[in-house]
Amino acid sequence: MDIISPPYQLYPEVEPHASGLIDLDGQHNMYWEVSGNPRGFPVVFLHGGPGAGASPSHRRFFDPDHYRIIVFDQRGSGRSRPFAEIENNTTQHLIADMERLRKHLEVSKWLLLGGSWGSSLALAYGIEHPERVVGFILRGIFLCRDTELDWFLNGMATVFPEPWREFTHFLPEAERMDVLGSFHKRLINKDPSIHTPAAQAWAHYEGACSTLLPNPRSASGLVSGRAVLALARIEAHYFVNQMFLPNEYFFDHLNIIRDIPATIIQGRYDMVCPITTADALYSSWPEAKYHVIPDAGHSAMEPSLRSALVASTEKFKTGF
Repeated sequence: MDIISPPYQLYPEVEPHASGLIDLDGQHNMYWEVSGNPRGFPVVFLHGGPGAGASPSHRRFFDPDHYRIIVFDQRGSGRSRPFAEIENNTTQHLIADMERLRKHLEVSKWLLLGGSWGSSLALAYGIEHPERVVGFILRGIFLCRDTELDWFLNGMATVFPEPWREFTHFLPEAERMDVLGSFHKRLINKDPSIHTPAAQAWAHYEGACSTLLPNPRSASGLVSGRAVLALARIEAHYFVNQMFLPNEYFFDHLNIIRDIPATIIQGRYDMVCPITTADALYSSWPEAKYHVIPDAGHSAMEPSLRSALVASTEKFKTGF
């Protein structure tokens, strides 16, 4: 059912009062930070991609007087090191990294907020460690199924034929029969003259399809920055490995988390993670609260999605 949230705004900018790097395995070092109330209710923000990295705006979905706001960059992303590294970078590694961080910060249980790939990671962590999750706030649902990967690579052409054509025509005609494999081969190449333009083409395509209305910042924001390589390379790495999960993993294990409070927030016109996935999840998980935002696409920074996310973190202050 469509809802229109009250006009909640992001909280003012807040700086971390603690941060650091955790040596995960002698190769990867994970960046983490904590802001807000040091004795507040623990909440962790899970960024998308995989590979997109966290940003200062992600702290602003939470009341800093109430929440102990935990943000981290997943392996290879953002400020974690080594940058854009795909070796020993799987869904199972990321779940273990979250547990490592939880113990490091001496958190007993936490609220998880994640969108897009972040919704997948939140659910996967919850299935492995349900006793550590007090609730889920999930946006732009992605459940790692083959049909969803095919939609990203091919199906979005139904609505965004121009960005899709630009994306696929980046490749020589002979390579277009295997778009994912061809991009992956280029993205993992160590030569910047090969991987950089491929990463820019991948990120531009994703950004161009992420908002309800055309937004030049969304389409080009990553292309000019260093983060584009991590986003494209790590996404392609996960895609070619089917996200390191069986095709129906979440539906097969939903009973493990069924009784954990959950709020699902979905943009009606989300083209990156289309609403059919969120609808399927809610149909199998009617205990969750489900809010369809009628005037939003995929990006968490769409005004009405942003408002709904803040509204949900406010609601959790007094219970789901």
